[in-house]
Amino acid sequence: MKDSIYEIGIIFRGFTIISCTFNEIPIQNMAEEKKDLRSGFISAISSFIESAFNNCSLEYLESANNLFIFKIAQIKSIDSPIKEPFILYGLTDKIKKNTDKFVKKFLEKITPILENFVLKYNNKDFTDIMLFQPFKEDIIEFFSS
Repeated sequence: MKDSIYEIGIIFRGFTIISCTFNEIPIQNMAEEKKDLRSGFISAISSFIESAFNNCSLEYLESANNLFIFKIAQIKSIDSPIKEPFILYGLTDKIKKNTDKFVKKFLEKITPILENFVLKYNNKDFTDIMLFQPFKEDIIEFFSS
């Protein structure tokens, strides 16, 4: 599975707080500005789906050659009295057959990452982006084993 993963990241309040690149995306030259726009796009689409379709969760979007896979969870920041959503996403190769099966397997694989993130960062200061850099190494290690 690792060979088909280009990137895994975490978005909170519309900003990418963690982004791990595993493989370069072929053909496309994704500039840093486009990555920032992607965070806003993912957040907006997820919010729209959740509100428009009675709290249904978006699992993935397909493009010509890639899948954007999403898992939404909640976490409490120190500056908020309530839990807020965050998105763990993966950018992968588009699987020609059994896309739904691949997405399900990917979501099962990343669930421990999501749970570990909540354990480590619940009630932390989410305005300090540097706080999350060690977790980037945890994600890389998780997919290396």
